[in-house]
Amino acid sequence: MWRPSGKREEEIIELCECMIDVTAALFSVSSKDMRKTGRTPFEVSRVRQIAMYVTHVVLGLSMNEVGRGFQRERTTVLHACHLIEDMRDDRDFDRIIAMTERVAAAAFRNHEAA
Repeated sequence: MWRPSGKREEEIIELCECMIDVTAALFSVSSKDMRKTGRTPFEVSRVRQIAMYVTHVVLGLSMNEVGRGFQRERTTVLHACHLIEDMRDDRDFDRIIAMTERVAAAAFRNHEAA
């Protein structure tokens, strides 16, 4: 399997780590809990799914890259993105995601998608 250069891999990890911190702060969950592997409480896993979705959509990282940055499988990221996209049909939830996207866009405005 192809892996990006060391510098690019470091950038991916740093972006995902920062997104974890940003979303944890926005949703008042533990960033430590968001980094745990295995099963986590629903509230934590939902915020992680939002973070993975926003990382893919706003920062332009591939699902493989998001998976590596969040220490998850690509299929887990794919599931999260589909789930969050489907949930956006709810207007209140869509507003929450739109706000999270705006915060991420502002926080990472100097980041250029590869």
